[in-house]
Amino acid sequence: MAAAVAVAGLCRRFTVALRLPGVRSGSALTGLPGLTMTLLHKNLPRVEPLHQLKFLHTTLSRKGLEEFFDDPSNWGEKTVKSGDAWNIKQLRGKSSEDLHKLWYVLLKEKNMLLTLEQESKRQLKPMPSPERLEKVEKSMKNIDLVVKEREIALRLLQTGHEKPVPGEWRHDFLGRTYWYSYKEWPIPWYLNKKHQKKKFYYLPHVNHFIRLRLEKYLRLRARRENLEKKRQKVLERKFPHLAVKAQSQ
Repeated sequence: MAAAVAVAGLCRRFTVALRLPGVRSGSALTGLPGLTMTLLHKNLPRVEPLHQLKFLHTTLSRKGLEEFFDDPSNWGEKTVKSGDAWNIKQLRGKSSEDLHKLWYVLLKEKNMLLTLEQESKRQLKPMPSPERLEKVEKSMKNIDLVVKEREIALRLLQTGHEKPVPGEWRHDFLGRTYWYSYKEWPIPWYLNKKHQKKKFYYLPHVNHFIRLRLEKYLRLRARRENLEKKRQKVLERKFPHLAVKAQSQ
């Protein structure tokens, strides 16, 4: 019994010695003569403090859902000053990395303006400076065009083809023009029955229906333009101060 108590005490002292913080090199464990625990500094892994690490993030850590709302200084204002949209000439002078950053800045601004638009509808009040949303959408569209231009230029330099997949313009049996992308087939085209069923031409009597389809498209486009003009006139009658400001600009 006494031996068991001695062993239990020895184990307890050993556990306490291992938990002692700040044990220096060459120090002996308390209660264990002859047994030393050396902690050499060069053998320890170098751990950097957490505050020196930089995590990937797109917004400031102190901001959250409030970024979906406009600046509090603009609350209650009828007009908010804003710059012009980014045009293609300005965007072509920027690097791809700058375009990538600018895209996300505009995306955050678009989300904020969409939130403001819905809140204005909910309160049945006019949105302050609604032209900001159109400027942001136009800027994002121009960024997309500039990026596509660079992709096409790089593809022409590397492969000599403008499209991602080589092909040609073809007609279907209804006279519609579409881009046909070349693909690989396990058998030659003259042995492929599925390929032979496709018709890449149209008969002469289809010309009449092609003209009717074009006429229908032009009529629909003219109708959309007239509806847009009527909508603009209705808005000018409802908000004359916005119409005067738009004409002054």
